[in-house]
Amino acid sequence: MPNNDKSSLLIMDLQNGIASRFAEEDLIPFQKAIEAARKNDIRVIYVRIAFREGYPELNPRNSMAARISQYGGMSTADVATQIHESVKPEPGEPIVTKLRVSAFSGSDLEIILRSLQIDTLILTGIATSGVVLSTLREAADRDYKLKVLADACLDGDPEVHRVLVEKVFPRQAEVLTTEAWIHSLGAH
Repeated sequence: MPNNDKSSLLIMDLQNGIASRFAEEDLIPFQKAIEAARKNDIRVIYVRIAFREGYPELNPRNSMAARISQYGGMSTADVATQIHESVKPEPGEPIVTKLRVSAFSGSDLEIILRSLQIDTLILTGIATSGVVLSTLREAADRDYKLKVLADACLDGDPEVHRVLVEKVFPRQAEVLTTEAWIHSLGAH
């Protein structure tokens, strides 16, 4: 039996303002991964990006931050920062709020993972070239065992997604489809 109590499925940036840019069928792999994690006692942790009213966390030298400050709508209470209904958390599943691209930046994710004694992260999210890439790099530097569910990562640029999941991510993580991951859970 795999040691699922040491693993966590990270559902990153599947919040209304980001997930709504994609078709509902694009979110099916995330839904399947969440269902499989719950059935196999793998912790599901949600990560979103959101800021306080007035954006005191955003430095105008940061181009992403400058755009958010200019256009607004990413406060912690805003509809755009709430987890998308299609992947709604169950009670007890943490929602981590981050302040930059990586799931670790400005969040309490590391404390939660350490408290739960998690050593393996299964990464999913939007965008492959944003939160998934940044979190993968930081998690690897923190010595987590990593898996990436390639079809549960979305990016506005399909070529960038392909290069990352085929050439970059395999250097630091096991990259597999959601179905292959689900099958591996039952194979042990």
